[in-house]
Amino acid sequence: MNSYLLAGLLVLFGATDACAKSPGSRIWATGGVTTIEGAAGGGLVPWALLSGYASDEEWSGTVNLSQTRVDDYSLSVEAASLNWRNRIEVSAARQTLDLDTLGFVLKDQFGLAQDELRQDVFGLKIRLFGDVLYHPWGQWSAGVQYKRQQDFTVPEAIEARDDSGVDLLFSASKVFFASVLDRNLLVNGTVRGTRANQGGLLGFGGDRKNHYQWMAEASAGLFINREWLVGAEYRQKPDNLSFAGENDWWDVFVAWVPDRRLSLTAAWVNLGDIASLTDQQGVYLALQGNF
Repeated sequence: MNSYLLAGLLVLFGATDACAKSPGSRIWATGGVTTIEGAAGGGLVPWALLSGYASDEEWSGTVNLSQTRVDDYSLSVEAASLNWRNRIEVSAARQTLDLDTLGFVLKDQFGLAQDELRQDVFGLKIRLFGDVLYHPWGQWSAGVQYKRQQDFTVPEAIEARDDSGVDLLFSASKVFFASVLDRNLLVNGTVRGTRANQGGLLGFGGDRKNHYQWMAEASAGLFINREWLVGAEYRQKPDNLSFAGENDWWDVFVAWVPDRRLSLTAAWVNLGDIASLTDQQGVYLALQGNF
């Protein structure tokens, strides 16, 4: 997907006249934003919610651009998704990880001259039952993400086993009305079955472990008002590679939803150690358009 085309689409959505057709009839901000893997959720953790604002008789779509910059890396993501009748979500994302400092390490230790890693992620999510607002048990969804490396040279050098893999996801989300200081609170829990190293950007499986592990992920967000949401996320990670010890991820975020067609998210992220480079912290920004 061309990033300039995607950026143009986002600007177009944001500039659309207020009288234009609504992107769907679901309640404001109930589609979440977009994860770095293209599914609806927060920045790091997928939620049981489906993208956009489509209700049971509608379809909707999203396009998203995000950038994460930490001490020694930067990750750019271009993503898009479709929601059919608030039942099925189909998503796709292209991730580009600029290696920055790691490029020098790879050249010194392995003789590799590479400055970026790219991965494609294709997702499918199905709403199993419930509703995030009105069902007493919230909304439950199941999903699958197929991830494929574009160049396996670096992951193979650090003893990753495969250049592609599949993550299995089960999520539950619920909004509790007027629960904290008379504000609505959204909570989400996700269980992920995975073999991915750093989300798949460093391949799948490794010399230490090469089997599926079930990882816990969680999010909570407080609606300050209809337009502003603040919260935090946590994502547990496997640790498959001897060369590259892996830590859990977490963030604190604020999302602004001024219009059904547009949202902006900013976060402080802590990704821990990545490929021998320690304590990777920085900022995350994402712009999303809904149609």
